Amino acid sequence: MKNLTFNKIIFYLYSVLFLFTPFIMTSNTSELFEFNKMIFIYLMTSLILFFWLLKMVFTKKIIIKKTPFDIPIFLFLASQIISTVFSIDRHTSIFGYYGRFNGGLLSIITYIILFYGFISNFFESKSLENILKVSIFSSVITIFWGLPGKLGYDLSCLLFMGQLNNSCWTAQFKPHERMFSTLGQPNWLGAFLAINFFIGLYFYFKNFKNKRYLIFNTLYLLLNFSSILFTRSRSSLGATLFCLLLFFLLYPLFYRLFFSSQSNMVDFSAKNILAKIKPLIIIFFIVFLPILVFKTGVEKIDRYLAAKFYLNYLVKPNKSNIVNQIDKNEKNQNKAIKITASIDIRKIVWQGALELGNRYPFFGTGVETFAYAYYFVRPKEHNLTSEWDYLYNKAHNEYLNYLATTGYIGLISYLLMVLAVAYFFISKINFGYQKNQKNKDLKNKSFSDDRLVYLQNYLLITCLFLAYLTILITNFFGFSTSTINLFFYLIPAFFISIYYQAKDQEQPEFLSNLNIKQQFFLVILLIPFGYFLFAIFSYWYADVLYAKADYLGKAGEYQQAVNYLNQALKLKYEHVYEDKLSYLLANLAFAAAYQKQNKIAQQLIITSKFYNKKSLSASPKNVLYWKTKAKNYYLFYQINLDRNQLEEGINALKQAKILSPTDPKIPYTLAIFYSILNKEEKDKIKSQKLKDEAKKLIDEALFLKPDFQDAISLKKELEN
Repeated sequence: MKNLTFNKIIFYLYSVLFLFTPFIMTSNTSELFEFNKMIFIYLMTSLILFFWLLKMVFTKKIIIKKTPFDIPIFLFLASQIISTVFSIDRHTSIFGYYGRFNGGLLSIITYIILFYGFISNFFESKSLENILKVSIFSSVITIFWGLPGKLGYDLSCLLFMGQLNNSCWTAQFKPHERMFSTLGQPNWLGAFLAINFFIGLYFYFKNFKNKRYLIFNTLYLLLNFSSILFTRSRSSLGATLFCLLLFFLLYPLFYRLFFSSQSNMVDFSAKNILAKIKPLIIIFFIVFLPILVFKTGVEKIDRYLAAKFYLNYLVKPNKSNIVNQIDKNEKNQNKAIKITASIDIRKIVWQGALELGNRYPFFGTGVETFAYAYYFVRPKEHNLTSEWDYLYNKAHNEYLNYLATTGYIGLISYLLMVLAVAYFFISKINFGYQKNQKNKDLKNKSFSDDRLVYLQNYLLITCLFLAYLTILITNFFGFSTSTINLFFYLIPAFFISIYYQAKDQEQPEFLSNLNIKQQFFLVILLIPFGYFLFAIFSYWYADVLYAKADYLGKAGEYQQAVNYLNQALKLKYEHVYEDKLSYLLANLAFAAAYQKQNKIAQQLIITSKFYNKKSLSASPKNVLYWKTKAKNYYLFYQINLDRNQLEEGINALKQAKILSPTDPKIPYTLAIFYSILNKEEKDKIKSQKLKDEAKKLIDEALFLKPDFQDAISLKKELEN
């Protein structure tokens, strides 16, 4: 490891982080994409932190750089910690919602460590440019991985199933219609590509006079923008076009700031003007041609891009064609009735998020608890959408998500971070302009070099800020992911590295001579580092076991599923595992009773109740766990034929109803339970009361969702 300094090691780790995070995935885990990316980020952050601390041991210095963002960052972190303390589910607030993982307190601390790790260990702008090149290279691989799926030959299916087609994906995933590659969802891929578009734009302008680089950068931007269109992500497309328009508006400042003393500024010849706007003309065609060829996926825009639209003005339209077109439109409208537009669903979810923020105004319901808390205020209108029975684990608006889960204090502190970054960008542009005005009459070489450095820095920080702005826009219509949060927290670190570059310092070589005290601290560091690595691996492998248990449980292999879940719980505590385990044990008890193994069945019932109680103790406001309890007791009733079990199930559903008053499935299930009791009740008066209660609950379910077919059928059955 000769001449291998700590800065180089940390630089390589950041490069690996940006290179591999976008396409880390595996089919062995319960969630293919985000979980594995988050685990990888935890792993790389642990390594970066280890070598950063080790560097402090070698240099005998505390190496943490101060930044203009310190106060906003720590105010935000404090708000997240307090929100976690008062959370309705602390475990979820710490580790994140199980299935998304990104966004919990642990992940936020991780990103903040990455922020300070970057600014505290980099001194050269070349290091930053190399990392940006790595990000572009990673985006190219991600694009080429996703493109075959657009043609029906998805590489992920080849990797997971050994089949070069799109058949491994469910109906919700259609890579031939909307490309998502290794990011997991089209909007996530689109957001990632939008960021890299502006990183590519920096290299495009920086190397514009170099023909070889110009061709490469032009092709990259063309490929990138075309791929954004392939995702059919409106938020990503809108963010890219909006930020590109801002860049066009800022473009004249390049000449005003850095070439105001040049004679060609007053040269208005066609040749000089063309030379100035040539880069913009190429960018225009990079954007316009893909839109013309591949369209945007927005019907209101695409109809103006079709030749048929303009031919209608030249050729007299055929009456029969008009009738056919009307019929076609009516069919499309009927189809649209069944599938609610995503923006309409988002508006309903946003309404619920606002209500949550107003109910819990200070610190919200707890970091990353939206999946459970949304049920508290879920608007009745949600039941009339095509996604009425979907679980929404995010508000599909990052800002409203913070409002709902961390309150106004959490949201304001988050916005303060964003405003601090925006203020930094604006102040640095203004500083560059003022400095140039003071020196505009100087024409010596040193000024020319200085001007070039400021031009490149201005260009870089502008492109990075626009990349950052795309995150803010796409987050408004969605939510951040692990890959996007890397850029959200590290782009401000990039700003610092551009404008606060320290002088190069002599770096100690890795594992150079250590004294006894340093050796002692090295051992002290190795112990927690080893624990972190073990904990990260245990977390990942526990989920692998959980995924196996979930698959086997759905296949009816309850015994094997229970064994895997028990192993998972030994590696990593998750009340999600306990909830799943309680339900599997209930099913296993039912199977044992069916096979006349009554003693075993009773033992399994006791164990099932134990784990259900534990999961409810850990997350008492989780309506899903109360539903699990009701399902379990229904199975216990089928085993023992003890009506007390049904009554326990009814009590669980009543609690679920308190937590989720607009869920039509709860009164519907209660109606089923009461109808069973009605059939068993021999006393006619009591039987009639039970039947009336069932009817009342069915009416309630239909009030919440008038087109609830199962409830309609049950109502007819009860009326007979």
